[in-house]
Order: sequence, then C-alpha cells, then structure tokens
Amino acid sequence: MTTTTQNSMRLVPAIEVSEGAGVTVWRSIGSPTLRNFDPFLMLDAFNSDNPDDYIAGFPPHPHRGFSTFTYMVDGHFEHQDSMGNTGHLGPGGGQWMKAGSGVIHSEMPKQEDGLMRGFQLWINLPAANKMDKPEYQEFQAEAFPVIDSGDYRVRLVIGQYAGKTAPILDEHTGVIYLDIALQAEKPFVISMPAENNTLLYLFEGEASIGGQRVTKNTLVIPGNEKQITAGKQGARFILLSGRPINEPVVQYGPFVMNTREEIDQAVKDYQSNNFVRDRAWIKKNSRGNA
Repeated sequence: MTTTTQNSMRLVPAIEVSEGAGVTVWRSIGSPTLRNFDPFLMLDAFNSDNPDDYIAGFPPHPHRGFSTFTYMVDGHFEHQDSMGNTGHLGPGGGQWMKAGSGVIHSEMPKQEDGLMRGFQLWINLPAANKMDKPEYQEFQAEAFPVIDSGDYRVRLVIGQYAGKTAPILDEHTGVIYLDIALQAEKPFVISMPAENNTLLYLFEGEASIGGQRVTKNTLVIPGNEKQITAGKQGARFILLSGRPINEPVVQYGPFVMNTREEIDQAVKDYQSNNFVRDRAWIKKNSRGNA
C-alpha cells in the first residue's frame, strides 16, 4: 500500500543511484528508506558540472500508469518520444508527461556551460486513469508565476498557490510544486491543504525545521511542523504537496499499476510492440513548437 499522511517530522537523506546510461542521481522517494509517499512514487535530483556524469543521458525507455514531471534548474534537456513529440527544456523549464496507457521516451542532455541540475518526479495515477491517453506539456521558465516577498522567492511550477495559478495542473491529485529560494536566517511558513501529503527537498544551503538541522540532498516530511528557517548562507528547496490516492501500488521498474496481473499485461504489451496507441496531446508555451 502507499504511504499515508504522517503527522511526525521525518528526515530522509537521498542516496546515489545510477540511472539511464550511467547517470548518477540522488534518490529520496523510491529508495529503500521511502518507497513512496502517496501520490508521489519517485523523486530524483541530478546535479553535476562534469559532463561525463550525464552526457549519455536517458536513452529510450517506457512508462505506464503514472505521470512524470521534469524540472530543470540549470542546463538543458532534449525530449523525444514514441508518439512523435520532440521538446527542449531550458533552465527553469518544466515538462509534464502523463504516460497513462504507455509512452516510450528519451531525455538527453544538451551541453551548455557544463552544469546540469534539476529534478524528476513520478506522480501516481488513480486506477481509473492509469490507461488514459497520454498527454504532454512543456513550458519554459517565463511561463511560471513568481512570488517575491523579499525574504523569499517562490516559483510556482504546478498547481495553485498564493492566489496564482501555474500553467500545469494535476486534476487527479491537486499537486502543488514550489521552487523556493529563502534568504539567510529567514523563515518560510509551510501552508498546504490539510488532506495532502507534503514534503520538501533541500538542494542548496542549510536550514532548520522542528529544531533539527537540514543539509543539502535531504528530503523532509514536515508533519506537524509548519516553519522552515534558512541557515546563514540561505537555503533553496522544492516544496511538494498532493492528495493521496490510497490505492494499492504494484511497481515493476517503469510500470506502476494496482495489480500484478496489470503489470504482467504491461510487460506483454511492451514486448509485443503494442504499447503506444495514441499520440499525446501537446501543450507548450510561446517558446515551444506545438
């Protein structure tokens, strides 16, 4: 079963994992410590200024039964998929792909100044939507609303927050995804819907929450704690929140369904080249090509 809402705070250090063609990522959700946190199935952070770490990228691979969201902090990614879509994510850009009934895609870094930094999040789909037609959305940095208080700067990437709406909305789990840069020794109040599961992932600086020090590459389930305070050098983190689905999760690599029989069918469909039946609906902002 999926992880239910937790009231006590929990810290989960990310672990190094090799993915794709040997790319090193820092995995928090989807690790042995935290298999999933409903509705989130996996959270990978990638961060390197050495092109040898990522130039081979993520060659073609399948997905079924969930959505992926890739968010670039620095660097570029090029996307291709089995439905004929192509895309290019630049710094601050985001790509939402609802795999649904099945997608085969590749994500390949495009070299520029060496630095490659960002996140990939897997978001579960309810049983009733796991075999939906695929969808694809891609937006560059300027499409995402920004809230700047002086003490912090929030980029709203998915969902609704502080009276603003992102170009990407998740109708199934109401995901909220924020990229927050917090000034030195300033607090930020964590205010998310009570029914949601909420977490944050620190990727720059240090912070404290609930009297505990939080360092880089640490995921925090804040529970009842409602405030995070940056350290002396400031802090930057993503804040994620979503409604739990509360359904069984059966996962086999890139296939996430509700039963073992559905997993077996996904494997058969993929092996028989009967995986993708529909071209994804595509939505891009003004810098993309619809």
